[in-house]
Amino acid sequence: MAGTVFVSGGSGYIAGYLIRQLVEQGWMVHTSVRDLARETALRQLLAVDDARLKVFAADLTRDAGWAEAMQGCSHVAHVASPLPGNWVKKPDDLIVPARDGVLRALRAARVAGVCRFVMTSSVAAIIYGRGRGVHHFSETDWTPADYPGIAPYTLSKTLAERAARDWVAREGAGIEFCSVNPAVVLGPVWGADYSSSIALVKKLLTGSMPGCPDLGFGVVDVRDVADLHLRTLVAPQMAGERFIASGPFLKVIEIAHILRQQLGEQARRVPTRRLPDLLVRMAAWFDPLVRTAVTELGAERHTDPSHAREVLGWVARPPQQTIVDTARSLIEHGLVRV
Repeated sequence: MAGTVFVSGGSGYIAGYLIRQLVEQGWMVHTSVRDLARETALRQLLAVDDARLKVFAADLTRDAGWAEAMQGCSHVAHVASPLPGNWVKKPDDLIVPARDGVLRALRAARVAGVCRFVMTSSVAAIIYGRGRGVHHFSETDWTPADYPGIAPYTLSKTLAERAARDWVAREGAGIEFCSVNPAVVLGPVWGADYSSSIALVKKLLTGSMPGCPDLGFGVVDVRDVADLHLRTLVAPQMAGERFIASGPFLKVIEIAHILRQQLGEQARRVPTRRLPDLLVRMAAWFDPLVRTAVTELGAERHTDPSHAREVLGWVARPPQQTIVDTARSLIEHGLVRV
């Protein structure tokens, strides 16, 4: 099956890989950027058949452009969402564009007669707000939006997915809505404009982290996340579905050891000592970004991706391969000097 699909946020990390896979599968792709001045650079980056790609201007915070971008599309992958590279002073700087952006996309999709709408959410909407200890999660779980000290990004993903599902239940008759909820997305980068999720690997390689805090997360490859989106676009009976995209839970120190073992001398700066919780808590007094992580010290958040495997046949590659591929691409592009 191949038709015409709209992928929002075409310059994004996941969106770029998804667009490549869609074009390879024979789809006609419409995508959006905030400013059409970026179109030439985007086409050069994606390096796909230009005849199968149309680029439109659309912004999460404005109504203009969404209707034109979706005209003639039967499917939508709404991938665009704000992802902070550093501390956000006002939570609404993330919450408003994430929530209002998906509602704009849904309203435009209804007008365009779209039949399938896939939203890129996050495990952030599932796993946070439980504190220390070992926790296990499935697609039925939700992050409590009223949990004290919840990070703005986590809140934005939670509220945006909630709002989208509520809107579809009220006003989305005829639209099959589902979500893909990735863990921390790593994988090969294409250049200096990469996702902020890659920052951890870069910090480890450069030795800019003095040690490894007692934090961890699931890791998933960007290529596998794109593949899961593609599967949700074409599989039957997706209405209401929700799919976790994650590999096993890894502590930062485990990622550090993988880099050391696989990269040898290139990973000589990677720290392998544990950073005491007390030092992390002290740093939180001076660094608001660290402060958002303090409540998750010592927590193990295991997510179960078996639903995607059972329903869609999706299997993620080993996280060791993903971590090493991420590091090597940073080195090859000159983004990390070793």
